[in-house]
Amino acid sequence: MAILRSLDVIETPAACCAPLGATVMSEEDAEITARVFKALADPHRVRIVNLLATASEPVCVLDMTPELGLSQPTVSFHLKKLMDAGLLEREQRGVWAYYSIDRDVFARLPMVFVLGKAVS
Repeated sequence: MAILRSLDVIETPAACCAPLGATVMSEEDAEITARVFKALADPHRVRIVNLLATASEPVCVLDMTPELGLSQPTVSFHLKKLMDAGLLEREQRGVWAYYSIDRDVFARLPMVFVLGKAVS
């Protein structure tokens, strides 16, 4: 019989992803986890996350466009998808928005794959 560990559920979009190996994943946890995976399923969004993860400070959308080779509206569209999934933080500075990854959320993502240990 397998003994599975459980995680405390946190009430933010991506932060409450339950392990796939949990005995029972609620419908809400499954929807939130799917939203995270859907947001990361686009190569442009993966590049944006990589760019933000390697940046030493929050990045303005205008600074991302040349690096990504995408137009400003396209980058903004992808940033919104990542924000809606709860993966990014946004800081308003005057008329400009600066983005960074939510490091706490990304630190928890590997927990989605925690599997139980089999007991002999």
